Amino acid sequence: MLDGTLVELLNVGIKRESRWLVRGVSFTVDKGEIVTLIGPNGSGKSTTAKLLLGVLEANEGTINRRKDLVVSYLPQSLSIDWTLPIRVDHFMKMTGKVSDDNVRSALTSTGAEHLIKEELRVLSGGEFQRVMIARAISRKPDLIVLDEPVQGVDFSGLVELYQLIESLRDELNCGIVLISHDLHIVMAASDNVICLNGHVCCSGTPKSVSESEEYLALFGRQVEPGLALYKHKHDHTHDTDGALIDIRENSRITSNMDQ
Repeated sequence: MLDGTLVELLNVGIKRESRWLVRGVSFTVDKGEIVTLIGPNGSGKSTTAKLLLGVLEANEGTINRRKDLVVSYLPQSLSIDWTLPIRVDHFMKMTGKVSDDNVRSALTSTGAEHLIKEELRVLSGGEFQRVMIARAISRKPDLIVLDEPVQGVDFSGLVELYQLIESLRDELNCGIVLISHDLHIVMAASDNVICLNGHVCCSGTPKSVSESEEYLALFGRQVEPGLALYKHKHDHTHDTDGALIDIRENSRITSNMDQ
């Protein structure tokens, strides 16, 4: 593996009984990189993530991981008895030793420090996801795997959470693997996109994947008003309809709704 590579999958496959769940999957996750796994339901996204993590063992191919790799995983769903009086600070420490300083630092990084003494059952969907992400980064991981991290979050909260994930990548200089159906918003923040459907249909930059025949055959052209595939640059902000506002000129740049 190259020096900056955290995990490398080479022609990896896994089967149950006589059926291959995924096969021939190859990609790398590097330090400071966001890799997004997309695909229809049943395409093997979560299975591929579990192979990457070592939760599942491949039937063929090779998986190389950096020595002493520290990994955090945010699952697609978490079953919690919401009647139990579990506070955020207790929840942060439930499955591992994390110092008070690291708990507070992680919650601060996700904008959730003010929730530290709140009970989980009173949190909104967006607040709970921020706590979950804080829990994932509290161990100072080299690699974070986030499986559908914005479930139960409204649109404005969804955008904020993906911006948070991007900023955490920059702050921690870690690798991030995202699994999501929110294709256009997620892909905009990605360095590399892997489109799965039991195998790698296509991969590359967000722009190249969104224009590929394989991607269009699976998803079609689904850009919503106000959304676009673009790489974030920090010389702009966004108007209420999604238009880009040039900070330097304080002028409206463009919007899908303008076209």
